[in-house]
Amino acid sequence: MPLALLALAVGAFGIGTTEFVMMGLLPDVADDLGISIPTAGHLVSAYALGVVIGAPLLAAATTRMSRRAVLIALMALFVVGNAFSAVAPGEISLLAARFVSGLPHGAFFGVGAVVATGMVAPERKARSVSLMFLGLTVANIVGVPAATAMGQQLGWRATFLGVSAIGVAAIAALALLVPRDSAPAPTTGLRGELAALRSLPVWLALGTTVAGFGALFAAYSYITPMLTDAAGFAETSVTLLLALFGVGATAGNLLGGRLADHSLRGTLFGGLASLVVVLALFPLLMRTPVTAAVSVALLGMAAFVTGSPLQLMVMEKAAAAPSLASSANQAAFNLANAGGAWIGGLALAAGFGVTSPATAGAALAVLGLAVAGTAWTVDRRRVTTAALPGRERVVAGHVPEAVETVRR
Repeated sequence: MPLALLALAVGAFGIGTTEFVMMGLLPDVADDLGISIPTAGHLVSAYALGVVIGAPLLAAATTRMSRRAVLIALMALFVVGNAFSAVAPGEISLLAARFVSGLPHGAFFGVGAVVATGMVAPERKARSVSLMFLGLTVANIVGVPAATAMGQQLGWRATFLGVSAIGVAAIAALALLVPRDSAPAPTTGLRGELAALRSLPVWLALGTTVAGFGALFAAYSYITPMLTDAAGFAETSVTLLLALFGVGATAGNLLGGRLADHSLRGTLFGGLASLVVVLALFPLLMRTPVTAAVSVALLGMAAFVTGSPLQLMVMEKAAAAPSLASSANQAAFNLANAGGAWIGGLALAAGFGVTSPATAGAALAVLGLAVAGTAWTVDRRRVTTAALPGRERVVAGHVPEAVETVRR
């Protein structure tokens, strides 16, 4: 694997750290700014809003730029947003800073995935994407706990200065390690990229991301009350248990990348099916501390097995618009974050019990399987249609690609 993937992983590490660290710093930020914790929670939403808006817009605005230059520019915007967060004088300015920090998130992963797959042989594409995502999962094990501890000891502003320093290191790594000729400027332009998105398979792939990762966040958003109220853990143990989630996510990410290079669709179906099983068993697994700890790790593993396959599938379905489609998948991931948390909260508010968000998540994972199955059926029908007499003139040039897509 090219050393340039390390530069992408460093950027992903910084992005993963700043995305999740705010959740641990909410009490400190609220106290310092004189606002309530629920009000401080809007800072999490502001970041997610930045991701959803910035992912397609920035990817579309930079279609004719060298992807290497785009990655460096996006990381520079990331540094500016986090540095602004560190010096923001009040709530409104901090909300704006968090929004700016989220803008480059989706486009960085989207363009980064295109660069990563372009530097390796076809049989290693999924693994290259998983190695970039490795920075994101490792951030949950190392970056977020370390940044949270820094904020608690030195003040929350020091945390964002530290994250800015990670961004500067990522810029240096990208400039040094990503070859200039590995990421030429695309030739399709904005109109071509937008046209490539008008495809049912692309939207089915994005829908699978929303449903599949919505299943994860329906449960994970309420993992703390499950661990304390159902499994009986003390609140002081939750941080360590969340690190187990990061370990599981890292293992699942690497496993998914390796398996997807052999069977992309098989890995996706297997990952979603395992997510259904894990979430359905959560009410039972949360009855004892040992099984609860195991379930947290299994949740991370089952969910992130699907990460690389979903990213690669979206890129393959929009081959003429890989950067925009890949970035749109990151926006879909954050929509899953918000939507999954909302659905899990509905189950909890309805009085179905503290583990009911996991059951709701299992239902969303089943929906993800259904959408993925629909996508597979659409692909098969397209291959059959392409083979019909009289259709060769229209679609003959695309038949081999379609057949390969269904086979995978």
